[in-house]
Amino acid sequence: MISKKITLLFLSVTLLFTSCNSDDDNNGNESLGDYENGIIVSNEGNFGQGNASITYTSDDLSIIENNVFSAVNGRALGDVAQSIAFNDDLAYIVLNVSNAIEIVNRYTFESVATIDTGLNNPRHIAFANGKGYVTNWGDGGVATDDYVAVIDATTNTMSSQSIAVEEGPEKIVANGNTVYVAHQGGYGQNNVISVINAATDVVSTTITVGDVPNSLRLDSDGDLWVLAGGTPSWTGSETGGKLSKIDSSDYSVTSIDFAGTEHPSFLALENGTLYYYLSGSVYKMDEDDTVLPTSAEITGLSFYGMEVKDNVLYGVDALDYTSNGMLLSYSLSSNEVTNFANTGIIPGGVYFN
Repeated sequence: MISKKITLLFLSVTLLFTSCNSDDDNNGNESLGDYENGIIVSNEGNFGQGNASITYTSDDLSIIENNVFSAVNGRALGDVAQSIAFNDDLAYIVLNVSNAIEIVNRYTFESVATIDTGLNNPRHIAFANGKGYVTNWGDGGVATDDYVAVIDATTNTMSSQSIAVEEGPEKIVANGNTVYVAHQGGYGQNNVISVINAATDVVSTTITVGDVPNSLRLDSDGDLWVLAGGTPSWTGSETGGKLSKIDSSDYSVTSIDFAGTEHPSFLALENGTLYYYLSGSVYKMDEDDTVLPTSAEITGLSFYGMEVKDNVLYGVDALDYTSNGMLLSYSLSSNEVTNFANTGIIPGGVYFN
């Protein structure tokens, strides 16, 4: 009798333990939403037509869903989806012409809030010290009205305070309580990086780099890489691009110059390797290289933006800029295209979710 009771007790405990483990496993594997673990593409849409959109694809581009925001929320996204940034479980979609930011759950794309005040020609957003920092051109033809708007990221409301900055604030990244802003120049040209202290929301210094900086990347040491495209030829005062590394400890700058007619863009960084786009080709170099590469990795491209993840290059092609574009993937081991996906109109940003 005692033996049977012990056996029954053992079986009961085993079943209970198995049941608990099964529940824990299900909870651990529960999906956060339909758009988890994939790629998000922001599609600008046609200027003034309010047809900006979001595309989702799996990492291998085998699963594709267009018009994600509209499908989930039953309304249009807005006019010109300029950029997206993630903060915890939220995605912030910056709408340039709508002068708004749509905030959604990054995994379900259900709307959480809309910010439509305090913005004037917004471009990009980054997060530091519980706040969102949004670059604004203001009137692109006026050099004195540019600013960085400050958002309370807890309440997703606009702060009454904004930070006046030099002309043409564009890309923005944050490292701890330090926020870096690249100034392309709005409708003109500029050549500085503003450094904002997120504890005080004051510009602590500006750093001179190449003309028209278009890309910012932080490396594993927290140092900032800046790719400048150079002043275009149509200005009558053409300058070549410049790749600069800014030491985060003292803001000293080391640079490599491109030729006077070379205008690189779309800097990417993974595992100590830099990638950039120039004249329809992608080049790569090590962080420690002191000269630019002389031969391209991939040629014959027409990218409007690109990113690198897990040794795969993802590039967007806007095609004719009026109809749907494409997202393409390339193996950086073979430098061959591996897949493609149709996107919305004028795909511009690639984001890993």
